[in-house]
Amino acid sequence: MFRTEVQVKPAAISLSLRSKLVTIGSCFAEVIGNKLRDNKADALVNPFGTIFNPLSACLLLEAAAGKPYNFEQHLVENNGIWYAYDLHSSLSSPDRNELLSLIEQKLSQTREQLQQASLLILTLGTAIGYRLNSTGNVVANCHKLPARNFTRFILSTEEIVNAFESMYPVLKQLNPSLQILLTVSPVRHIKETLPLNSVSKSTLRVVCHQLTELHPDVLYFPAYEIMMDDLRDYRFYKQDMIHPTETAEDYIWQKFAAAYFDKEFQDFLEEWAKIRSALAHRPFHPDTAAHQSFLQRTLQHLQQLEQKYQIDCTEETQLLLRQLTA
Repeated sequence: MFRTEVQVKPAAISLSLRSKLVTIGSCFAEVIGNKLRDNKADALVNPFGTIFNPLSACLLLEAAAGKPYNFEQHLVENNGIWYAYDLHSSLSSPDRNELLSLIEQKLSQTREQLQQASLLILTLGTAIGYRLNSTGNVVANCHKLPARNFTRFILSTEEIVNAFESMYPVLKQLNPSLQILLTVSPVRHIKETLPLNSVSKSTLRVVCHQLTELHPDVLYFPAYEIMMDDLRDYRFYKQDMIHPTETAEDYIWQKFAAAYFDKEFQDFLEEWAKIRSALAHRPFHPDTAAHQSFLQRTLQHLQQLEQKYQIDCTEETQLLLRQLTA
């Protein structure tokens, strides 16, 4: 045997097709979140953009859950565009008031989803933080402003745990039944150097262990360990040698689904995979009777799944109908 398979222990999480979820954190939160949505789960994915450090992620979750925070004091203008130090650069605007309105929309959207969610997936990306020198505040994003404006530092386990412990009761007050699943992103932050990346990931992993020991409803999914040990080969990295390939992402996703989805959801995944494969098919001759018959059968199967599992397949149905019309 030439590999060490990571076994994900059964946990007190049983997600159904009707479960609501929220993902927050690094780009791996987006990967898992998008796979959830692609498979018809009701997931709100990284509403504040990619957030790498845990302090910023906890601050945003607190604000979304209702703790007062004045984002207006943490805006900055650069080359005619307004940014928020606490959010990703994708959430920006040439108009300051428009940005504040967008932030409020994202907070409201996140609050509503958190109130009804079964699970929050919080992915910790790095323990490397940046302080704005003029205020001493930790920022989520430097927005390509001059490096002299910031001081880089390594977050301590105590700082991260304290940020989580501040956020946790606010979330639980909003939704007492909410469970939290922690992950450490398997994406390598080599721009911080490989030695510092190791320090960073180790810090985050220790934090996750401490938090799962403190709270029975805070759990850990070993995405990092699966990438580092189970998939210990550079063929599972993209060309940049930083991000996992689609094959690696799919493998980690399968481990996730097997551990946390209920039987109905897992049965649905098998049937839905066939539909997605059929929808992705690109024929050389789309107008032939054989392909039109294939589309009709796919549409019928899709409608049966929609009725059986009570899911919304409007987008997929329209795609098939357009091809049939053509």
